[in-house]
Amino acid sequence: MDTRGRLLLRIIAASLLISLSSISSIEARPLQILSSSRGRSTSIKRLGRVMTQPQKDGDADVDIDASLTRRGLELECDNRIKDPLLIVRGGAANRAVDESTARKMNKIRDAIFPVYGIDEMKKFFLLGALKFFIIIVLTITRDTKDTLVVTQCGAEAISFLKIYGVLPAAVLFTALYGKASSVLPREVLFNVTCIPFFLFFLAYDFILRPNLGVLERTITFEGNNEVIGKILSHWTSALFFVFAEIYSSVSIGILFWKTANDFVSPKEAQRFYPLFAYTSGFAPILAGQYISKFASQASSLDHSMRRLTFAISASAILILGLNRAICATYNVVEKSNDSKKVKKQKPKMKMSESIAFLASSKYLRCLATMVVSYGLMYNLTEVSWKSLLKKKHPDALSYQRFMGNFSSIVGASTFIVIFAGTNVLKHLGWRMSALATPIVMVLFSLPFFTNLLLFNLDKSEKLLDWGVSIGTILILLSRSFKYGMFDATTQMAYIPLDDESKVKGKAAIDVLGSRLGKSGASFLQQGLILMFGNVLNAAPVVCTIYYAIAFFWLNSVQTLGGFYTEMTSDINAPIRKDKKSR
Repeated sequence: MDTRGRLLLRIIAASLLISLSSISSIEARPLQILSSSRGRSTSIKRLGRVMTQPQKDGDADVDIDASLTRRGLELECDNRIKDPLLIVRGGAANRAVDESTARKMNKIRDAIFPVYGIDEMKKFFLLGALKFFIIIVLTITRDTKDTLVVTQCGAEAISFLKIYGVLPAAVLFTALYGKASSVLPREVLFNVTCIPFFLFFLAYDFILRPNLGVLERTITFEGNNEVIGKILSHWTSALFFVFAEIYSSVSIGILFWKTANDFVSPKEAQRFYPLFAYTSGFAPILAGQYISKFASQASSLDHSMRRLTFAISASAILILGLNRAICATYNVVEKSNDSKKVKKQKPKMKMSESIAFLASSKYLRCLATMVVSYGLMYNLTEVSWKSLLKKKHPDALSYQRFMGNFSSIVGASTFIVIFAGTNVLKHLGWRMSALATPIVMVLFSLPFFTNLLLFNLDKSEKLLDWGVSIGTILILLSRSFKYGMFDATTQMAYIPLDDESKVKGKAAIDVLGSRLGKSGASFLQQGLILMFGNVLNAAPVVCTIYYAIAFFWLNSVQTLGGFYTEMTSDINAPIRKDKKSR
């Protein structure tokens, strides 16, 4: 190598060493921190002394350049690096801050959206979308049935329809579903269950409603009961009410939650199920605003129904498509390839046998008590609220507009309940989550019953507005906690059950049990109307019954909580279907 090359290499080496020596001259201790050992530090200093000695002969210019470079680097180090220890500690501190920030972000993520991995994300969003469109149809049909019946027949007609229309239809559906579940595969059973409802809602708008003048004249009533006369005079609206009520039980209880229970493990359920309530909140917001801002703005109720039917039909197509995608991606637990698990043939059961099967299990009895209690308590207050609501909004489109906005408010408030419910379920367990709904309903029903007992709401417009507002808050909270916490906890209780209990018991509880709750409340209200003249005059009796039911509900939650904790201690997760096997 020529003289210039050696000179350049020595300058570079001297510059690097001088930079180390400059830092060492500022503070010796930080240099030792930078060095991996004391010996290494000593060797660096020794090398520095050798390299900074004057060179021989023709290399004197190297010493001059090195000296100039050393002084320049020392000056730069003095100006820019006052405390080298700060650099070392700063790097570690930055890493510690980053790790602390990451832990905080993970905690926030765990509290808000604890779903991890592509596979979990896909499963969650498929099931979440399924529930979203199921609730879109539920919200539209629920608000429509109330608009039709309350404005045409009066709120009192609801009690009659639930006993003499909805309850027999629920019993018939439970019997048919029990038979179908014994012979049909899961996907076919899903389609057979929901398609008849979608077809009826379509037929009501395109076949029944255009011919109301002819169809409703075919039935006449000459009795003294005005409510029954109105129901028979508007029997098409009453039929829509019955179908919508059965769908309200079938849609969430069977169409969605049975699907979720088939594909979600207990470990995933603690994180997934509270989050599924997001769709229970967002779907009513969208559906309610569609009703309020679009459907109810039509020139007539017929035109409004056409807009609602379009939304129902579009959602129905998406529901069927999402269910197909879920079935094509995942297997249910009993379809596992594990040779130790052998799927048993489901026994065929009659309706009476299904009810007896439900009664023979204490676990299912407690679960049925929870479902029936909610139906009784909710419906004891709902009819009184809707009676006041009809007085305030006698026009059908005005009533429809109010119900649409109310559904949106219910959805928005459900989001608040979700944030609480997710963390309550995760940190306090199933029992405390299940207790939240009855406790809230008990506490917030106090001002509603107090208002009914102390004031005559028919005396002035202000009192009527006050009564409607208080009733709206109670119904709002009852629905919000149902969607945000009650549904998740009750459906989680089905997971540890065997296949037979899951299918037969679930159908009996979700359909027949919820119907008994609603129809039982209607039966009580009819008796009270005969005794007191109207439901408002019977408020003291209704209040007593309401809190007695709450006592049994709370007791059932305590008992079922012990069973659930014991049975979910060791359950295997469902197996994902291998892509090569499809």
